[in-house]
Amino acid sequence: MRVQINGELRDVPEGISLQTLLEHLSLSQQRVAVELDRHIVRRADWTATNINEDAKIEIVHFVGGG
Repeated sequence: MRVQINGELRDVPEGISLQTLLEHLSLSQQRVAVELDRHIVRRADWTATNINEDAKIEIVHFVGGG
């Protein structure tokens, strides 16, 4: 199915959860925030939150520094 991730259209497996999506994209799950269809999803809910066709997902990485 097609979804939009950080403004880019991507094909992902049907019925995938946010948790599985991050694993599928080989993204570290530390220091990451996820927004699904303009709503921030708590880390505790990633496993139970499934993604639908045409979803808009924003994945933000926090970077430290000074």
